[in-house]
Amino acid sequence: MSLRERLLLGRLRARDEKAFRELVEEHRDRVFNLTYRMLGNKAEAEDVAQEVFIAVFKTVDTFREESKLSTWIYRVAVNHCKNRIKYLARRHQRDQQELDEHNDPGDGALSGPSTPRRPDRQVEGAQIDRLMQEAIAELDEDHRTLVVLRDLEDLSIEEICEITGLPDGTVKSRLHRARIALRKKIQRHL
Repeated sequence: MSLRERLLLGRLRARDEKAFRELVEEHRDRVFNLTYRMLGNKAEAEDVAQEVFIAVFKTVDTFREESKLSTWIYRVAVNHCKNRIKYLARRHQRDQQELDEHNDPGDGALSGPSTPRRPDRQVEGAQIDRLMQEAIAELDEDHRTLVVLRDLEDLSIEEICEITGLPDGTVKSRLHRARIALRKKIQRHL
């Protein structure tokens, strides 16, 4: 951990609300992107992202400093997403087929450069994004987690091992199988 992270951590443990705001400001986009990709629904992702930061603030004393603070936050986020997926599945509220314009993040958090694009390219990009999100949502929970962390969040295998608690070889083999499954789902949609 960097000196800056250690100082922030100390302030968080002292229940400094300004430190909490700094933590949220620094990590909110990546936590939201992770939760959105895991859940496939903007409203659910926003709710879970808020829950993640509340949980981090409440349980910061349990952080053992064996990894980077951001890695620990991702682990909390992944666990919250898995819990929400299970909850939604139990309640039969999870409809993987319905990803309409209301689920589009719209705030630019997941989008690329802000240069204006041609309308036909915007529609094409939105269709590709929707197709990809639908295919990711169809993956089983473990595969979805690995694809999101590695291919969308661009985390290293080592960071993913820390977040998931899985050994290196297991992460690599499951990621390989997840990518194959994702490719098949995308081809089926095409």
